[in-house]
Amino acid sequence: MDRSKIVAIITGAVSILLAIAYLLLVQILDFRGEMIPAPVSFLGSLM
Repeated sequence: MDRSKIVAIITGAVSILLAIAYLLLVQILDFRGEMIPAPVSFLGSLM
């Protein structure tokens, strides 16, 4: 195998691992439940 083919395989493997890690992170964050917005009274005191 020449060097460019090895680099392409490694890059593809890293890309697939990053995609799987991203999907797992999204699933974990989604599992936490519905996002509740901050109270309006709290936001008003910051401005």
